[in-house]
Amino acid sequence: MIALILKRIGAAALIMAILTALLFWLQRFATGDPVRARLGPGASQAVVDATREQLGLNDPLLVQYFRYLGGVLHGDLGMSLRTGRPVQSDLAMFIPATAELTLVAFVLAIMLAALFAVASALRWPGGRAFRALLTVGGSIPSFLVAIAGVILFYKYMGILPATGRTSLPDPPTGPTGMLTVDSLLSGRMDVFSDAWTHLVLPGVVLALGPALAIGRVLRSSILTTLMSDHVRTARAIGLSELSVMARHVIRNAIGPALSMAGLQLGLMFASVLVVETVFAWPGLGQYVALSIPVDDFPATAGVVLVLAAGYVAINTVVDILQASADPRIVL
Repeated sequence: MIALILKRIGAAALIMAILTALLFWLQRFATGDPVRARLGPGASQAVVDATREQLGLNDPLLVQYFRYLGGVLHGDLGMSLRTGRPVQSDLAMFIPATAELTLVAFVLAIMLAALFAVASALRWPGGRAFRALLTVGGSIPSFLVAIAGVILFYKYMGILPATGRTSLPDPPTGPTGMLTVDSLLSGRMDVFSDAWTHLVLPGVVLALGPALAIGRVLRSSILTTLMSDHVRTARAIGLSELSVMARHVIRNAIGPALSMAGLQLGLMFASVLVVETVFAWPGLGQYVALSIPVDDFPATAGVVLVLAAGYVAINTVVDILQASADPRIVL
């Protein structure tokens, strides 16, 4: 098991090193002059040349890359050309909102996927209708589902808010940055309730696609496991259906679903940027949406690195959990 963990950590480090190199070369060759962008078009050539020398942009590219890599390893992602602040400081303000929304959406996706798989495999009453509803919702692009949700639940029904994290003027601002957690820590149940109300619509929209993908894989795996010899033996000795599912089916069927869950959580990082834009959610999606039109490459690259690191870390953990659930798997 230790060898597996070391192998996965090494692979994750290699992937991040390759991504960092790609972002460095893109920044050097696919954007305009970063010095001109920082100083403005009115800066004299002498000031531009002096700033370029000060920033080390006249050094050989290989030297610049290792300096950039060292900065990334120490949390230095450069200066945002739009805000004029360190990118890591900007990200620290926006990451908690995105993390909160993604975490809530992922928990919802797991719950919906499990309900989809078990209800379909065991043919529960109403399972077919739920399966059809989730299939339709998960097959439509998330931005269309988001717009339809705003029109239905906000404009016509008026039961859910359409934008933002809260409608209260004085929500707590720390220590985690996650409004639901901070409101509980500060004893503000009014903020907690309001924050959950704002989370429902974007959370469900973000969860539908991953729930469908994970649910399909889990359902197929459960159906295959239900036909295995050890399950038939467990039923023959008189174990209840619930006991058979809990002790003999789920553990053997969960491996493929874990892999799909890791993949879908990574893909959720891309979808969350779109969903945040539709719901005006003050997270990384809003930050990168404001940065791209002004060619703020350091900010965009910082968001890419953070999301990629999260994606790689999650899939590494999923690989290890999958091996723990089924030691027969050779990874």
